[in-house]
Amino acid sequence: MRFTVEIWPFKRGTTMLHSYAFKNFHSFRERTEVSFALTKKAAAHGWDAVSPSGQRLATALAVIGANGAGKTSLIKPLAFLNWFIVHSFQSQPTAHIPVKPHFAAQNAPIEFELHADDQEGTLWRYVLRLTPERVLHEAVYRRPNRKRAKFSYLFERDWDAAAKQYVIKQDGDFDLSPAEAKKVRQNASLISTAAQYGVEVAQRLVGANVASNIMQVGRVDPNRGFQHASIFFHENSALKQQMETLLRDLDFGLSGVEIRKLDLVAPPEMKLPDGVKLPPQYQVLGVHTLKDGSRHELHMLEESSGTRTAFTQLSYLLSVLANGGIAVIDELESDMHPHMIAPLLDLFASPHTNPHHAQIIFTSHSIEVISLLGRSQVVLVEKNDCVSEAWRLDTMEGVRTQDNLYAKYMSGAYGAVPRI
Repeated sequence: MRFTVEIWPFKRGTTMLHSYAFKNFHSFRERTEVSFALTKKAAAHGWDAVSPSGQRLATALAVIGANGAGKTSLIKPLAFLNWFIVHSFQSQPTAHIPVKPHFAAQNAPIEFELHADDQEGTLWRYVLRLTPERVLHEAVYRRPNRKRAKFSYLFERDWDAAAKQYVIKQDGDFDLSPAEAKKVRQNASLISTAAQYGVEVAQRLVGANVASNIMQVGRVDPNRGFQHASIFFHENSALKQQMETLLRDLDFGLSGVEIRKLDLVAPPEMKLPDGVKLPPQYQVLGVHTLKDGSRHELHMLEESSGTRTAFTQLSYLLSVLANGGIAVIDELESDMHPHMIAPLLDLFASPHTNPHHAQIIFTSHSIEVISLLGRSQVVLVEKNDCVSEAWRLDTMEGVRTQDNLYAKYMSGAYGAVPRI
């Protein structure tokens, strides 16, 4: 099951994420919050923007910690919520919800919460409590962008164990018929279901943009990610040109990339049903131009692993940069030189390349990112006695802006380092 591209409340590209929180999820047993909110004085080195509701937010957040500390688990809630809100309607009726509680609290529910705003400055709050078997509570609240405004519910959905049915309250804008609302399956989101019935506000709620290389059990298989990137760039010529320019500028030795769609013909013995065709394949070639001007093509599978990774990662990054939204990336610099992180993150700092205030949250083993982003945009993750915890570096006492953050982290002053 893939948790990729699309996400929550709003029209594509018009949302900024303020924060998200979760509890009893994978290695995190206690409630953990990840916040993009910045104070007016917090240094951001260009990776910040003022949201439509007036809150200053980070556009880049790095997650640092030892192997096995829980870095991927910290960002996985966003990928799960994206899938659940948008696609859970398509689940098989008896399928378990793809979530995993901490193994020391198997019978306790898993909890999620997120805050984001839309283009009009309305602040939205989504709350979900569930087990792998069923939704226990799901609700959406909103607060208009005006003084003294309060949150009001769009809907609230609660499981009544005694009556063995859901109790659902809706306001006038969420107009799914009560009869259809009661039919929503125990493993599906009310939002995902209502969107299928043409409920306008629900269709807005499933329309924003998230690009992620995370799936249920970890990172997307590199081959699947590469295939996704091949299709993405074949169908988006303007972003393909931008990808080629970036690969040239990043010194991967390429002068261009060719992507060819190959329509396959099934052999007679396959006997496909009438009207059914084999899915097309995409051939990706790296173009190399010598000093004499001669042009040579090399299959991308023969290029370095770093080149292939950059090609794939750029499909996620350019998707949100072009439309707005958030990129959720596990190991941003995987197979690439650590110096590649800065130019990739610069895409989110420049108004020219990030006109819609897209955001990125990513895990990394390149510790230099601490000095690059600064203390307000680095989250540290540590695991003790099989329980993960996370904190933003600027919430620690005694951490000053002028400190050599890299040196202090490497010395173990902040924790979240391997204990060898």
